[in-house]
Amino acid sequence: MCVAAEELFAAHGLEGATMRQLADAVGVSAMTPYRYFKDKDAILAAVRARVFNRFADAMEEAHSRLDKTGGFRPDEAYLDFALANRSAYRIMFDTNQPTATRYPELVKAMDRARSTMTSGWQKLADAGKFKGDVELAGRQIWAAMHGAIMLELSGLLRKPHDARTIGMAAIRSLSNAIPHRK
Repeated sequence: MCVAAEELFAAHGLEGATMRQLADAVGVSAMTPYRYFKDKDAILAAVRARVFNRFADAMEEAHSRLDKTGGFRPDEAYLDFALANRSAYRIMFDTNQPTATRYPELVKAMDRARSTMTSGWQKLADAGKFKGDVELAGRQIWAAMHGAIMLELSGLLRKPHDARTIGMAAIRSLSNAIPHRK
């Protein structure tokens, strides 16, 4: 149901997707989704939790490569995920769900994804290769990447100045401006 709901939210928006459409999409009676989810808000929370966890998986994999190679490339993993999963990215970051705190699994997934924005910087700091505010560095990079991605998803960027080009240039600029240990 969550896979079908993600597709429905992507195709019809949050307001346009209905529980009846979800039932039709998975081939069950109109009331069956209510056996699993209280309402559309609950399924949105479940979908968002799944998407945040997929995003965190991708970022954590990039961080594991950092451990093996010494290169810091979670910025590429962020871009790769966002551009390959455009609808999922919008569901994560372009969705206002005021009730999010009512869903512990969503809160946990959001916190996990958020921590991936700083964990690479923390590893560099722990290795003595970065001196500075880990939280600030992570959030600066996140904001730069997010801004470029949202501009592209909105159709406002095109090659040669697409989200990847702008995001990577922003990362280089920010990385150079953030104090590193030699």
